[in-house]
Amino acid sequence: MTGTDLAATLAGARVMPVLTVPSTATAAPLADALAAGGARCAEVTFRTPDAEQVLKAMAAHGGLVVGAGTVLTPEQVERAVAAGARFVVSPGFDEEVVAKCRELGVPVVPGIATATELMRALRAGLGTVKLFPAEALGGLRTLRALAAPFPGMRFVPTGGIDASRLAAYLADPAVLAVGGSWMATPAHLESGAYAEIRRLTAEAVEMCTP
Repeated sequence: MTGTDLAATLAGARVMPVLTVPSTATAAPLADALAAGGARCAEVTFRTPDAEQVLKAMAAHGGLVVGAGTVLTPEQVERAVAAGARFVVSPGFDEEVVAKCRELGVPVVPGIATATELMRALRAGLGTVKLFPAEALGGLRTLRALAAPFPGMRFVPTGGIDASRLAAYLADPAVLAVGGSWMATPAHLESGAYAEIRRLTAEAVEMCTP
């Protein structure tokens, strides 16, 4: 997958579940629930000991384009790609992480929070960045202020966004897609609430339909 391919996937999906999965055993039923709800892609965060195995299991599902999130180091990039990640997302901008992704031929969406980081991303030849943590930074007001001097940049805001804020973000032309964890929380997974995950995902996907 190229950066252009990822941008097209995100633009087609408009919403991306961000997943912190505590157990490998939940990976397959989670992928089934997300796909049944209409999700096209998902981000598995590297925040749990089983993240690589979860990523591998979900990547094998076939119905989702699965990437790795919370990737902090080049070594984690290597592990994520080896586990089947089709793309990499990081919470901040790190040149070494971007370089390793380029070396391995996997698209990367680095996090930014300032105009300085946006300029570094632009200089690195990137066209898509993650605004993180979006709501804590000021939400849409901050996104619009950052987007104004960079008309070609597209954003994937993530962090503190829920269903009540989804439509407002999607209405902004600078927003490529929105990442959120409300569709499949650790509490949902611990209780096996896959029907609820499917419902919340379907609800989010429907909000993305023009």
